[in-house]
Amino acid sequence: MKSEIFNRIVIATDGSENSANAIKHAIEIARISEASLSAVYVVDTGAFASIPVDMAMGNMYEILKTEGDSAIKQVEDQALAAGIEIEGFNVEGHPAEEIIKLSENQSADLIVMGTLGKSGLDRFLLGSVAEKVSRNSLIPVMVVRGEKPK
Repeated sequence: MKSEIFNRIVIATDGSENSANAIKHAIEIARISEASLSAVYVVDTGAFASIPVDMAMGNMYEILKTEGDSAIKQVEDQALAAGIEIEGFNVEGHPAEEIIKLSENQSADLIVMGTLGKSGLDRFLLGSVAEKVSRNSLIPVMVVRGEKPK
């Protein structure tokens, strides 16, 4: 029975183990609700803002872009294996802003993303993409913690 609540779910991935748990949740919600998925990876261009552009930075950008393609393919493979329609997006910009923008453009009903579970000073200094998305998005956000090491 197709859900009236979830028709399109955006899964934000960075290719990490922490996002793997979020991917599992997003795929299961999409499967149960018969929703389609959009997977997004954001090359954080803010990280390049203070560094002069040269050949080394060009190589770093290409490495991150390739990492993004790989992360998206990982989500696509899992979604297709579960019989879920999926579209992948490898974009660049500030992660929280780009995740929200893509979700709005895709008319998403839910954003699912993982978190590193930082707290205290690390979270204060670095901020949290998941926190920024959940604070600024008009679309509901599901934040999934990574699995605890055994």
